[in-house]
Amino acid sequence: MQIPQQCKLFVGLLTNEVFLFDEIKQELNEIFGQIDLEGPVWPWQHTDYYLKDMGDDLKRKFLFFKNLIRPEDISRIKINTMDIEQRFLRKDGGRRVNIDPGYIDFARVVLVSSKDFSHRLYLGHGIYAEVALSFVKKGYQPLPYTYPDFRSAEYIELFGRARELYSAQIKRGQSAQA
Repeated sequence: MQIPQQCKLFVGLLTNEVFLFDEIKQELNEIFGQIDLEGPVWPWQHTDYYLKDMGDDLKRKFLFFKNLIRPEDISRIKINTMDIEQRFLRKDGGRRVNIDPGYIDFARVVLVSSKDFSHRLYLGHGIYAEVALSFVKKGYQPLPYTYPDFRSAEYIELFGRARELYSAQIKRGQSAQA
């Protein structure tokens, strides 16, 4: 049996309360360890899916963590991030922040969700996974179902930088967090 390679954890944050990025970042840092790459704050206008729940004028930010994880830990990590979202609910029950974890390995960018869909695989504990980007030759390529924002040159460039960090970590022999 081949043991899967460790992978690089990231989270995508989505909110219209930009000051929450720092608060959530601090909490995630305490749980998952040091952040070694932080993306810029981008406007997020790719769908109205979150409009009713979170409002408009949403912003996106990605955080990538230095500690490598085992791929099988991503379900537990998603459950942890859903718990954090619950602590930040508005009084009317709407979310103030959406926290979507995923991971990078040499071949792909994987996203996880609590929602099932035809292209997602069930991991257990109510969590599903999908490949958002596939690494082909020298760069990431979207798949037919890849979210529009993950198809953007900015995202692909950022995830490429994260993959370079990941590659250097693997070459140095860093291990997964406990």
